[in-house]
Amino acid sequence: MHFSSLSFALLSAAGVANALPGLGDVWPWPSLIPDTVVIDGWRLVEAKLRLTLGDGALRSELKHLTAQADSWLDQGPWTVTAKTKAPPNGTIHDYSSQAPYWWPNPNSADGCPYIQKDGVRNPEVDQYQDRVSVGKMFNSTYVLSLAWYYTGNPKYSKHASDILRTWFLDSKTAMSPNLNHAQIIPCANTGRSIGIIDFSQEYTNVIDAVAILNTGAPGWSKADGKAFVSWNKQFLTWLADSPFGVEEAAAQNNHGTFANMQIAALALFTGNITLAKQRAELAKSFINSQITANGSQPQELARTRSFHYSNFDLTAHLRYALIARKVGVDLFKYTGPQGQTLFKAVEFLIPAAAGGADKWTYPELGFTQYAATDNVRAAAQEGDKAALKVLTKLVAPPGGDIFGLRPAPEQLDSIATVG
Repeated sequence: MHFSSLSFALLSAAGVANALPGLGDVWPWPSLIPDTVVIDGWRLVEAKLRLTLGDGALRSELKHLTAQADSWLDQGPWTVTAKTKAPPNGTIHDYSSQAPYWWPNPNSADGCPYIQKDGVRNPEVDQYQDRVSVGKMFNSTYVLSLAWYYTGNPKYSKHASDILRTWFLDSKTAMSPNLNHAQIIPCANTGRSIGIIDFSQEYTNVIDAVAILNTGAPGWSKADGKAFVSWNKQFLTWLADSPFGVEEAAAQNNHGTFANMQIAALALFTGNITLAKQRAELAKSFINSQITANGSQPQELARTRSFHYSNFDLTAHLRYALIARKVGVDLFKYTGPQGQTLFKAVEFLIPAAAGGADKWTYPELGFTQYAATDNVRAAAQEGDKAALKVLTKLVAPPGGDIFGLRPAPEQLDSIATVG
């Protein structure tokens, strides 16, 4: 566990909590440090104490966080059983989605075979509502759980709990623990291994949300927590051992990074430390093959959305590093055989992150400067000097920067149907 000196000072002074107005009402002292798998739980403790002691920057972030949480209070819960178009096997409990970059063939009457347009989203994919619904479930539970943690207001945790039970635990509405029908290409298949990325890019946020709720949130019981672990043990078995799961984990691009990051996180969460360590060590091979000595990611630079995808894959690497450190594997200090490091990958993006589109000379259909903000902040948090120097030049995402309250990088310009 890696506490900052401030954390040690604050935690050693935790006895003053009873003298701080309101803190005893919102602080889950029996479970002091949330057992999060991506976020370092002690950073949540530190942020909460900073807020209590009047940290102005974090109070500003809390306003953004609670505004986001409030926007979810009258939305959801969502369920895979609400969709009007069932997956090819007819099982309404199975998650299903359509490949976003595949379009009907204009040269055939039935549109078959579909053709690929990289980076151009086909609106037809919205016929499968699960992809939109799951994105809302991911985001809402994360934000609501964090809002409860920092404010103690049970309206947030109760709604998050309802959303989670509906999607995962209620037998009438629960999703089956597989992704057999994700990213379907019409005329071609009934699902693909790369559809796993529908979950792997954001699902680890939900794991951290539940870890936060497990610290004693109103509306979320110990039985709920145990049932959620049970669901994830089944899902992990599918991810690690099914043909689709094995194929996705073997991918050498961002799909492989995200797939293995997700497996490591779920293994840690469900207590399979052996698997978590094995996947943590495997992360080094992805740094070796995906990042060059100057920090560029050639596979992502070749995409039509090169800035987006460079940040997308890097987010997976950085989240992977946070997970790996919890099982004794330090990827932040790892150097590949050609000198590759995660910090160099961040530093390759810093000119554009701080200076805008003019500093990015690679293909990009829609440059979004704030796409890199979380990645740079994550590197700065780990002590990267180049990242620390440009923090004041970073652009906040829509809705405001809340990194200090959920200190793990996210893909801020997610297009929801990344392929």
